[in-house]
Amino acid sequence: MEALKASSFPSFHRQPISRRNPRNAFEKPILHIPSSRRIPTTFQKSNSKIFTAVSPTTVESSAPPDEEIESEKREEKFDWYEQWYPVWPVCDLDKRRPHARKVIGIDVVVWWDRNENAWKVFEDSCPHRLAPLSEGRIDQWGRLQCVYHGWCFGGAGDCKFIPQAPRDGPPVHTSNKACVAVYPSCVQNGILWFWPNSDPHYKDIYSTKKPHYIPELDDPSYTNTMIARDIGYGYEVLIENLMDPAHVPYAHYGIMRTGKVPESLKADREGGRPLEISVQKVDVNGYTSKQMFGENHFIAPCLYYGHFSPGGGQSVNKAPSDGKKDVVSPPVPPKKKAMLIFYCIPVSPGYSRLIFASPRNFAVWMDRIIPRWMFHIGQNLILDSDLYLLHVEERKLKDVGPLNWQKACYVPTKADALIVGFRRWLNKYGGTQVDWRGKYSGELPPTPPREQLFDRYWTHTVSCSSCSMAYKRLNALEIGLQVISIASIVAVAAAKQGAITIVARYSLASMAVLCFVASKWLSHFIYKTFRYHDYDHAFR
Repeated sequence: MEALKASSFPSFHRQPISRRNPRNAFEKPILHIPSSRRIPTTFQKSNSKIFTAVSPTTVESSAPPDEEIESEKREEKFDWYEQWYPVWPVCDLDKRRPHARKVIGIDVVVWWDRNENAWKVFEDSCPHRLAPLSEGRIDQWGRLQCVYHGWCFGGAGDCKFIPQAPRDGPPVHTSNKACVAVYPSCVQNGILWFWPNSDPHYKDIYSTKKPHYIPELDDPSYTNTMIARDIGYGYEVLIENLMDPAHVPYAHYGIMRTGKVPESLKADREGGRPLEISVQKVDVNGYTSKQMFGENHFIAPCLYYGHFSPGGGQSVNKAPSDGKKDVVSPPVPPKKKAMLIFYCIPVSPGYSRLIFASPRNFAVWMDRIIPRWMFHIGQNLILDSDLYLLHVEERKLKDVGPLNWQKACYVPTKADALIVGFRRWLNKYGGTQVDWRGKYSGELPPTPPREQLFDRYWTHTVSCSSCSMAYKRLNALEIGLQVISIASIVAVAAAKQGAITIVARYSLASMAVLCFVASKWLSHFIYKTFRYHDYDHAFR
């Protein structure tokens, strides 16, 4: 079960972590609304120094936040459109059809070009009348066809065929106006990436700048089970939540194991505890966080990852020499290794996408015998258990404004150091928010009904090759059970008196009841697993 838990989302805490330096970064803004509450600066001014969240009674800022932000504007700025972005795991992309995706506000169509044997990422708009190419098809010659008027395009974005053009007329399909914008793309670590600039200047960008590489994702001695899901709150809130180990015992109580807490530290049922976290090496490309047993890395704009040891990466000495009751001490580094890897992708204001993987070099057999969709059940439940909290939180933060984050949020402990570090990085290098390039008004979408907010079908199931197949097969099984139930009842009713024995009659009747009950249970299981699962914290 330790291995199964490793494939869920324990946020990074009490764990030895990775050995790589960060690179790129992302964010999103809000209006400046003055506040009478003053929060002190919680970081050292120098990027080379470590900073942590501290009590406002300990440190007081020497300059107002607005002046500090103005000075930070002179620092090197993060360009949101000079980065690689993950689009979707390749294992969940169907080569037989085009796929619609939105990343950093850009609508793209992903399709498999069998002529070049490569995935392509185009602007999701036909140059003819702007119909979405993602609603099209791959034709018999391997071209991307717009199904509105049949225009066809090759892997370079060039128009190959316009059905309405006279065959003996001028070759209008060769005009530059007939071409589709093509984005540079690549496949790395089992994920399709794209560069959000279609300028020909970036055509060969992969040769000079590549996405951050994680070798464990390609190591055959490690497992490699991924999940991707669209989420009803924004990029900033998503990445902050994944950097926050303190919320795990509470928001995910009863779902995730958090390790044994020494009696001297345990103060409640859930087992929250003080956490020693500091942030260092902050620059335009991200930062490294240091915890008791290792490091985690934020590689701007999307990647947050680290290593951890099964069992929490710590041991409790019951009888230390100094006479104290419980002392936490680091264990001998185990041979068992695992990672938590989060790709946090900005989609549009109020929406984000998560690609999660937890490769490990132990209990690899589990991934071979347990279907991937069964791992996704727990991972989706973890995402759902704090989804509404974060959706509401985002709207409150929007009202406050990004520059007033530290005025509105009281973060006196070191447990919040990663979140404070992210907000500082965002304000200092990322322009306080994701650069949407004027595509949106800045307002968040209205809060939808809970059934829509917690929807799993359109945010995950339909786009996951494993879950969509399980959904179809389990639905077929449900129908099969209902058919057997009805057929058994009909057989009993149609049989003449004495035509079948009493035992056979009761057996058929029992089968009918059991199949009916099983079909009803299966229907409930399918609905909660693949379509909608609400979460009530009050009764956990």
